[in-house]
Amino acid sequence: MKKTIVILIVAVLIFSLPAAAEVLEKSWDEILNEADGKTVNFYMFGGDRRINNWVDTFVADNLKEEYNIHVHRVPMGPDDYLNKLLGEKQIGRETGSIDLLWINGENFKIAKENELLFGPFAEKLPNFNKYIDKDSKSVTHDFGYPTEGYEAPYGKAQFTFIYDSAKTAEAPSDFAGLTAWIKDNPGKFTYAALPDFTSSAFVRHVIYNTCGGYEQFYDMGEAEFKRTIQPAMEYLKEIEPYLWREGESYPATQAQLDNLYADGEVWMTMGYHPTKAAGEIEKGNFPESSRSFVIEEGTISNTHFLAIPFNAPQKEAALVAANFLLSFEAQYDKMIPANWGDFTVLDTEKLSEKQKNKFKNIDLGKATLPLEELEAHRVPEIPAKWVPIIEEIWSKEVAR
Repeated sequence: MKKTIVILIVAVLIFSLPAAAEVLEKSWDEILNEADGKTVNFYMFGGDRRINNWVDTFVADNLKEEYNIHVHRVPMGPDDYLNKLLGEKQIGRETGSIDLLWINGENFKIAKENELLFGPFAEKLPNFNKYIDKDSKSVTHDFGYPTEGYEAPYGKAQFTFIYDSAKTAEAPSDFAGLTAWIKDNPGKFTYAALPDFTSSAFVRHVIYNTCGGYEQFYDMGEAEFKRTIQPAMEYLKEIEPYLWREGESYPATQAQLDNLYADGEVWMTMGYHPTKAAGEIEKGNFPESSRSFVIEEGTISNTHFLAIPFNAPQKEAALVAANFLLSFEAQYDKMIPANWGDFTVLDTEKLSEKQKNKFKNIDLGKATLPLEELEAHRVPEIPAKWVPIIEEIWSKEVAR
């Protein structure tokens, strides 16, 4: 019986590995030919209407017109699609239903370590070779974890706070000022319950500013890490009585927090896209008096990526879609606040003067901080392995 199981496992490895290699050995013209007429099932976070609309219109329309590829956007978060892929891996399903993933951070780490991804494919993409700085740490690493070509960069984000300048004349300038503002305006600040992606980042900012900076977390064992972040948990418990509903409950999602802000119940919200406030003003969702700010100590910046599952049914079409999303046209359109406002991953040194000027001339809106100010206040992400531990401790000690 054991011998039979071993033979089966070896057989799976023998047949699955060449299948992946076979796709990557094709010429780009052969890949384009194979992709013609296929449908790409794009699994991605679906909680932002602007992003959904951009994928359903600009991306879908251009892929259909240029490559005869259909895009089927599936709104599913990483917890769900990783569980789906893990289940398919366990039962040996060689042809799944997911072609392309929007992914980063601890979710990529989980997927990579469990061999749920196809690749390495990044250098197969013409636009990756044409426009991307392959040596940039924001490309070679994802939350400190090596990407090794199993992800293609998609966009850049930086955390910003958003406030209503009609209700708060001046934004806090540093972490101490933010703390004072929370206490001076009881009930007007909150954050979403973890593991919400954006609010999890807010908690990481608290850790950075109460536990001694981010550098130490790259060379630390788990037990030491748990001890080190205790001051942050104590801080979060300390401010809880000053939060919306006195911290008795938290919004379930970032979208709910944004609704509280739009309705004036809270006077601050937050986002991972520096142009979020401008985009929401333009859509009529946020008050015109909304503005963005970062704290003096800096806010977290990271890159988000695209990946292809190990059993993607249309790998060639997924490669073409990923390549299109790295094109100048897609990256430019994506950065316009009304469309999404997501910052480009393209290396400006590899762009023509005309392309550089087009990026420079994008109106990021009066609610968006100058790029120079954002760049001067960027700090890196914490290693991916710590994120689920932070979320678990928060649930046990703060949310209770």
